[in-house]
Amino acid sequence: MLQNEILQIAERIRGLREMLEISTAEMAEVTGMTEAAYTACEQGEDDFSFTFLYNCAKRFGVDMTELITGDVPKLSFYTIVKKGSGMPIERRQGFAYQHLAYLFKNRSCEPFLVRAKYRQEEQDAPIALSRHKGQEFDYVLRGKLKVRMEEHTAVLEAGDAIYYDSGHGHGMIATGGEDCEFLALVLEEKHKKDREERA
Repeated sequence: MLQNEILQIAERIRGLREMLEISTAEMAEVTGMTEAAYTACEQGEDDFSFTFLYNCAKRFGVDMTELITGDVPKLSFYTIVKKGSGMPIERRQGFAYQHLAYLFKNRSCEPFLVRAKYRQEEQDAPIALSRHKGQEFDYVLRGKLKVRMEEHTAVLEAGDAIYYDSGHGHGMIATGGEDCEFLALVLEEKHKKDREERA
């Protein structure tokens, strides 16, 4: 991601936090970081992970698209995203996300096409874990995806899927000597509450 884009996103995050009168200490807790690490992100000194942006957007009560682009989604009936034209989000090294519904407002989920580059140096290293409220569904389209769910590890191939509580530690890398492509649906926690209220 270009440094100018990082600075623009950082400015929007800082502006929203200050407007809502939220402390950097609270945002550090929300994003699962130290206060110093959070402040570095907010000042544009470090790039953001998908999880960081997702957690910030949820705490601020705004759409993630607004944090990234500064624009508010306006469509409410349907939206079509042609092949290769999703909103690009290049977050962690080796992972490229394309948001497939970024123009649709009040989404029930965040759908992404994710491309994970195969990196030999990751294969024997511990897979980094992230957490965010809600649930997630990942469906492998091509290649192999090594997933770590806290202390459990599995390898998924094309056609395999995993559904999980994303409040638990989870992480993944491309494995098997080639890049991996998968569909990821991130679902908000509020739907769990809605179901419980209807039950």
